[in-house]
Amino acid sequence: MVTPPPNVTGKLHIGHAMFVAIQDSIVRWNRMRGITTLFVPGSDHAGISTQVVVEKQLWNKEKLTRHDLGREAFVDRVWEYKHEYAGTIMKQFRRLGASYDWPRERFSLDDMLTRATRETFVRMFNDGIIYRSSRLVNWCHHMNTALSTLEVENLELAGSTMLSIPGYPAGEKFEFGVMIHFAYLVEESDERIIVATTRIETMLGDTAIAVHPDDERYKHLHGKFVRHPFVGRRIPIITDAECVDMSFGTGAVKMTPAHDYNDYNVGKRHNLEFINLLNEDGTYNENAGPYNGMLRFHVRKQIIEDLKAKGLYIDTVSNPMSVPICPKSNDIIEPLMKPQWWIKSKQLAEPAMQAARDGRLEIAPVTSEMDWFRWLENINDWCISRQLWWGHRIPAYFVRIAGGSDDSCDGNNWVAGHSEADARKRAEEKFPGVEFELEQDPDVLDTWFSSGLWPFAVLGWPENTDDFKKYYPTSLLETGWDILFFWVARMVMLGMYLTGEVPFRKVFCHALVRDAQGRKMSKSLGNVIDPIDVIDGISLEKLHSRFEGSNLDPREIKKAMAGQTKDYPDGIPECGTDALRFTLCAYTSSGRDMNLNVMRVDGYRKFCNKLWNATRFALMKLGEGFVPTPDAALTGHESLAERWILHRLNIAARDVSAALADMNFMVATTAVHKFWLYELCDVYIEYIKPITTPEADPAARRSAQQTLYTCLDQGLKLLHPFMPFVTEELWQRLPRRASETSPSISISAYPEPRGDYENSQAEAEFELIMSIVRAGRSLAADYNVLSKSTFFISNASEASHALVSAQADGIVTLIKGCQSVTSLAPEEAVPAGCAVVSVSEEAAMHLLVRGQVDIDQEIVKIEKKVAKAAGMKDGLVAKTKVPNYEANVPEEVRETNASKIGDYEAEISVLQKAIETFLTLKGAN
Repeated sequence: MVTPPPNVTGKLHIGHAMFVAIQDSIVRWNRMRGITTLFVPGSDHAGISTQVVVEKQLWNKEKLTRHDLGREAFVDRVWEYKHEYAGTIMKQFRRLGASYDWPRERFSLDDMLTRATRETFVRMFNDGIIYRSSRLVNWCHHMNTALSTLEVENLELAGSTMLSIPGYPAGEKFEFGVMIHFAYLVEESDERIIVATTRIETMLGDTAIAVHPDDERYKHLHGKFVRHPFVGRRIPIITDAECVDMSFGTGAVKMTPAHDYNDYNVGKRHNLEFINLLNEDGTYNENAGPYNGMLRFHVRKQIIEDLKAKGLYIDTVSNPMSVPICPKSNDIIEPLMKPQWWIKSKQLAEPAMQAARDGRLEIAPVTSEMDWFRWLENINDWCISRQLWWGHRIPAYFVRIAGGSDDSCDGNNWVAGHSEADARKRAEEKFPGVEFELEQDPDVLDTWFSSGLWPFAVLGWPENTDDFKKYYPTSLLETGWDILFFWVARMVMLGMYLTGEVPFRKVFCHALVRDAQGRKMSKSLGNVIDPIDVIDGISLEKLHSRFEGSNLDPREIKKAMAGQTKDYPDGIPECGTDALRFTLCAYTSSGRDMNLNVMRVDGYRKFCNKLWNATRFALMKLGEGFVPTPDAALTGHESLAERWILHRLNIAARDVSAALADMNFMVATTAVHKFWLYELCDVYIEYIKPITTPEADPAARRSAQQTLYTCLDQGLKLLHPFMPFVTEELWQRLPRRASETSPSISISAYPEPRGDYENSQAEAEFELIMSIVRAGRSLAADYNVLSKSTFFISNASEASHALVSAQADGIVTLIKGCQSVTSLAPEEAVPAGCAVVSVSEEAAMHLLVRGQVDIDQEIVKIEKKVAKAAGMKDGLVAKTKVPNYEANVPEEVRETNASKIGDYEAEISVLQKAIETFLTLKGAN
């Protein structure tokens, strides 16, 4: 399994801790089962994110831009940043207990990954999968680069909203979430045609007005022209049934094919002129006429005023809309025509879908599988060019032929090579006998392109290395559902294309971590949690100090500090790695989001303390010189409590492994937590206290100790995948069986269910004992008899009497404040003055309360219990009287109902006898 490589843009956050907890638990579990495991660590260069961070630091500290340094010097600065933070990230991974194969650590720009990336580009270029084309891209003016559609976030606006835009004067805002109507004048006519737009500034690039061919309002205008009011361009009125809805708005739609994705398609269909208005820095170019040189949103304001002056402005109305945002800069994304490198995605997507259909690739949960098909069925070609300096420089070279074409948009004028020498050789073969110069594309590849090679490139591909032959395809890819398409789909598409096989057999998508209020983790909200702060604890003051030297705006820092003060008024308590990992696994479900309350981690820290104290106490009970038996086989002399706890251990081993096999971490953690806390600690260890004293029977003591040792040894192993540190520490303190040769718990054998531990009879018998204990605790609390309490247990059979008699000492131990427990034979009378609660048809629990309670009040209490039990019984009886009950109701349901009716009748009988007892007691008094 390969780990999703985190970006080298800072420290890990709690979301990274989530995948470490999940992945490492699975790896440790498999390793302990004797399965060969490879767990590869690494980090990603994160082209856009890292470059933005370093550029901000460069400006904040030195007031320099990357252009001031130049490409080579700037890239050197980014490498310095990488070395600082990649080391921090790996230290965090170690603190989180990740059991990686550390010598195989990879970085997406190291030599191995660089070779794989170049090989992939060259191969796909030569195969015609990668092509060059001038098409619309998502352009971020603030960062001067293109983004893929998946990288763009949408800001939903309910209506008119004023927004600040990066690169404009502080305090200046622009209106979004509105629809602006304006008119074009029809040539050689006094008519005008009204159109609407949410981006009025793009009207300078309009090259058509489209109407529906069946719209009677405009049939007389088919083939006519309007005149552009600012640049004088003649604009045709065209008909298009596909893009125009007659019932929406005025039924006339302006077309700006060079700045709108829908208009682009119309422009291609009708062979319209594509007029680019924008420079890369967000200013308008010479095609904008009088607006040349102005910033795009200043054009927006000015055009409205100029339309008003010409009498062409109609109105502005509020309009719900989505505004595309660059998540790195918060700039508004613009569709922009640029020559870029693209991947033909549809022919790669079909094999990826087929693999999921035929079972070669399993995607879980089902919701993610549905997303998989929905996205791949509608996939668009992938723009892989990025106008950055940090990343894999595109290994494509423009062949500038003396006296030839200078068209860099034409892919025929390009070659690809692993190096300039390789490219030159290919150019000589492509253009024999001509003089040329080679110019390497200055752009870098989309980060997701190289990340898409991760599962096989880290194993040495394209070389057929021993690692590649042994470990590819990998078994599992575990990640967040939010990068199913960014990363997972691209790994599958590229993996199948380049290697012929799916890169992994199964994909498990975990939920995204949100804060306790359900908010997305955001630095500006102050709710991004460093896992080390949860492990070590941190004061509120130190949390605030983390913002010193931050790249955040001062206003965002103030907001973030306020958020931290609200969420962590006392800071974050020290919780430790094990508690954090266990919490994250316990939270993991098949849902889309999980709200993490850090204080929940503190709850599991207390569980760790319980584990520590219980194991130390148990070791004390084992005593000096304790030697475990060579194996864990039963002797046949185990007590009921021993047989019960070994049966429960068996169930825990079965349930934990079954849940981990299904990637159900919530069930797995619940099963092991239940065994340790509620069965081993709260019951068995307490129950055997009288048996493990020096005065106890030696044989019984030795047997109880051996069973206790087995539970400690196996219980720590069960828990180890989730809590590696505390389990290792405690296991090292245990004595060893002669058969145990593992130097570490991490490579010891994981517990498996044993046939000799299965004992449903012991479970049923001990459940009766525990029901008696619970009834006793309830009675004592109800009557406030919390010390020196005396109990009597009436039994309906000799078998029940014998069972309870044998376990009386254990019952006394488990009921706090209990002085004595007496089991009564079926014919024995209950002493006068007892309160009672029914346990089952077999037994009832009586508490001696004479002289300690108000008898009249107790009779009223019991009468209420009788009425409640009678009501429940009558309701069930009524269900059994419905027509065709025997025929229509399943046998197991009928048996359950009959059993419950019997229990209610026994309870009513016991309660009525208790009333009689109290009445007798009252008369005697």
